[in-house]
Amino acid sequence: MDNARRGAGGVGVPYTLAAEDPRGAPRTTRMSEGRPKLLVLSGANVQAQQVQGLLAGRFDVVVSDGSDALALLRSQTFHAVIADTGDYLPLERHLVGHQSNVLLNALGEGVCLVDGDGRVVWGNPRFQGYDPQTQARIGAACRQAAKMLFDGPPVESRHANARRYEVASADESKFYEVMVSPVISDAGVRHVAAVVWDATSIRRTQRKMAAIESAGAELVKLDADLIRRMNTGERLRVLEQKIVKSAHDLMHFDHFAIRLVDERTGKLELVMSQGLPPEAMEVELFARREGNGISGYVAATGKSYICNDTGRDPRYVVGIVAARSSLTVPLRLSDKVIGVFNVESTILNAFGEEDRQFAEMFANYVALALHILDLLVVERTTTGQTVSGTMEGELTEPLEDIASELVRIKQEGGAADPNFARHLERISADVESIRRRVKDVASGPRNILGAERALSDVTVDPAMAGKRVLVVDDEPRIRQVIRDVLRARGAEVVICERGVEAIEVLTHTAAAPSGASGPGTERTVGDTGGGVARHFDLLISDIKLPDKTGYEIFAAARRTHASLPVILMTGFGYDPHHSIVRASQEGLSCVLFKPFQAERLIEEVHKALAGRS
Repeated sequence: MDNARRGAGGVGVPYTLAAEDPRGAPRTTRMSEGRPKLLVLSGANVQAQQVQGLLAGRFDVVVSDGSDALALLRSQTFHAVIADTGDYLPLERHLVGHQSNVLLNALGEGVCLVDGDGRVVWGNPRFQGYDPQTQARIGAACRQAAKMLFDGPPVESRHANARRYEVASADESKFYEVMVSPVISDAGVRHVAAVVWDATSIRRTQRKMAAIESAGAELVKLDADLIRRMNTGERLRVLEQKIVKSAHDLMHFDHFAIRLVDERTGKLELVMSQGLPPEAMEVELFARREGNGISGYVAATGKSYICNDTGRDPRYVVGIVAARSSLTVPLRLSDKVIGVFNVESTILNAFGEEDRQFAEMFANYVALALHILDLLVVERTTTGQTVSGTMEGELTEPLEDIASELVRIKQEGGAADPNFARHLERISADVESIRRRVKDVASGPRNILGAERALSDVTVDPAMAGKRVLVVDDEPRIRQVIRDVLRARGAEVVICERGVEAIEVLTHTAAAPSGASGPGTERTVGDTGGGVARHFDLLISDIKLPDKTGYEIFAAARRTHASLPVILMTGFGYDPHHSIVRASQEGLSCVLFKPFQAERLIEEVHKALAGRS
């Protein structure tokens, strides 16, 4: 038995080595539950019956003279084979080759052997499962690799000369990576072997990432000429349309909300939404870890959050009707969290790690696009104020010269002629008018242009006569000019300095019956003129108030006076809470960008009142 030391396993079981313990009894390198099963093959150096007698107490021993060895190994499973190496070497080689085929057939990848002409001479079951067109494309890749190997420099090694190819199925529903290596033998390279991986998921991920990058580039792409002609509201609407389209077409997100953090209060202001009910859009959330839903947690921690089951997650607050799961990712600018992107679904466990990664990529582009728009607004504000101040400084000196010349002409008796004197007075009045108008422009959003001319007309306007208008602005000059212009045309005006006061007035008049009030009167907060408070016909409000946003005023008006037309005002197009976009979605009449012309105010008031009647 000195030479009977190597054996082979049966089908599906790696062959193992049999060794002799110190007492002379064979032992196996591998044991299984129960009694191990041995195959003993008789030979010149192996006395099968003797071996069986020694091992029968511990093993199930099957004895064969070798004639039926292959049949036994294929039909049964043995833990070890005891055989004479010299007598059964051909058998061992056959078993090793058979076992190699078993291993290749069990691989999860496709494996094939291809000759120099690209003909597949062998393939494992996984490879045979590919459709004929895919097999042909893999064979073509192998043929190309073989040509390079056969015609090129001498092959150094299998790994050094491996070639990688990408192959797609005919309908491009599947993508494969093919690694082709030379089969090196004594006769040189006559065949190549290919290992084929299914790279469909990887390729789809790559394509999705490329599509997100393309969509993100489109979000931040702002045509200079087009943007220059747009106000902030129009710019934001264009961006919103792009985001909604990309979210739907690319991400397959149909129900989402984007909220930005108000740095002053920490409140998560809703910027834009798609497919969410009013109660979900009106919920008040802050960037805090606890007590403010998933969005508040994400905004506070900067960590994305997948809610697999809204019914079991205590952090979840109201979303779409029948919401079952959600995905929320932060909006980041570098390391700073500026808001959140929240997606809802009616399906349980709708979002996975891949969705999270894609949403984070998309959210980064959304954050950058919003930031660029904010920078444009700030630039416009700064530029407008700089130009206005420069213009005022440049005109001061020539206007002073004209005024001095008028004084000199009058002193020299030039005003003796009445007609000439009237001309001098007119020139003097024009100089003062220019000074006032330049000062109004230089004051920027704290003024209304052309107010003097508008106030010179005190004719009652039938379209405004008797109409009740609520004006909300924290700038005294704005309130005064709007009040005077509208009152001169017969409107009743109620003015408020703060948002809370305006909401109180709207609430107070909401349930009150219509009363009679004469035209051309002005009211302050809480003053009903001794009569019954009438419902309002128009609301005009600034967007940036000390205590409320323009959208909050707009929303209060919608709750208390569903059909009340609303005009929002903003300085140089500045809209820190994106009230314009939100209100525009819900029926905002128009936006006036300060400083605006008084005639433009009158025109928009006409339109708003006409739309209500």
